[in-house]
Amino acid sequence: MNGSTANPHLEVIEWLAQGLRDEASSERIFVQLCERLMKAGIALSRATLHFRVHHPQWLGTRLIWHRGHRDADVQNIAYDVEATDVFLKSPFQFVIATGKEVRQKIQLHGPHKFPVYEELRDQGHTDYAAWPLDHTQGRRHLVTFATDRPDGFDDSDIALIHSTLPLFSLVTEIRLKNQLARTLLQTYVGPHASEQILDGATTRGSGATVSAAIMICDLRNFTLLSGSQHRDNVIEILNEYFDLMADPIERHGGEILKFMGDGLLAIFPLNKPNACQRLIAALTSAYEASARRTSVKFPVRFGTGVHVGEVMYGNIGSQRRLDFTVIGPAVNLASRLETMTKQLKRPILISADFVASAGCAAQADCLGMHNIKGFDEMIEVHALNIQPPRLARQ
Repeated sequence: MNGSTANPHLEVIEWLAQGLRDEASSERIFVQLCERLMKAGIALSRATLHFRVHHPQWLGTRLIWHRGHRDADVQNIAYDVEATDVFLKSPFQFVIATGKEVRQKIQLHGPHKFPVYEELRDQGHTDYAAWPLDHTQGRRHLVTFATDRPDGFDDSDIALIHSTLPLFSLVTEIRLKNQLARTLLQTYVGPHASEQILDGATTRGSGATVSAAIMICDLRNFTLLSGSQHRDNVIEILNEYFDLMADPIERHGGEILKFMGDGLLAIFPLNKPNACQRLIAALTSAYEASARRTSVKFPVRFGTGVHVGEVMYGNIGSQRRLDFTVIGPAVNLASRLETMTKQLKRPILISADFVASAGCAAQADCLGMHNIKGFDEMIEVHALNIQPPRLARQ
């Protein structure tokens, strides 16, 4: 390859093969590929890269590059796009379904087979080509290129682009799988735990002692609900409940560690400022959102136990199946307080330690000393003064 500097075509291939060790971003690689293809003599005016991703909200990601732009425009694609006419009447659907290349000289006068060609023609493009970008395990993505040169692409242009695709597929698959691992870990264990795991915290027993405010929430009457409603209704209600709780927790800087059936466990580490006050703000937002909920047929009510203290944060489980979570007496007390919300008929019970840490005595009612299972000494229990959600009027 020593003579590659005299051959722009070979420069592109050599760069894909050897020059990307330190580049982690598929977006940057795509933009650089377009720039290098232009340097090799191809008059690119537009290019797109379409990735399917495993994300709870998005089917895929689309990168759109235009000549003269330093960065690509990144767009998230919803799951329902494949049912739309725009997708069904597009070259994308054809390439994904067949694995075949699409090539179209964009005519000065239509009509074209696919409506997107009309848009490209109106934007000044004269030629268009799309290829499948096949990764391992049958995963297929898409890359497209367009030019505004009056005569369109010539055969050498198409040959060069085609020759880059095997290497481009390889380097993008590596980056996409790295991104996929991060996304899946963030989805299932949360952002902080996912970073710990990616940094190598995968040994059973590995972890650290963390001071945190702990909250455990539980949906009320879930057993009755699940026994009386269709499965789809139950899942819908459960997801709505988790949205009501999870969104404000994450917005106020908390970390959801796990969903436990109809409950959730979250912490607000004390190394971040105002952690206890942010936990209260999250609960306030969640209960206010619940009160605004319009359905009275299936009201969403929940109880919450809150405590503050040291927890062991790390990997716990069997030799081959681990859970990244928190354990310790502080977690146990938060759980007991959540259970007591049914007995004391107050939606949020907090410990005296949390009241002292948060400075929220004026926002709470002291409910006295209580014997709590698993604790030798009596525990002073308070109720946070957030009104339980009222049923909306029909």
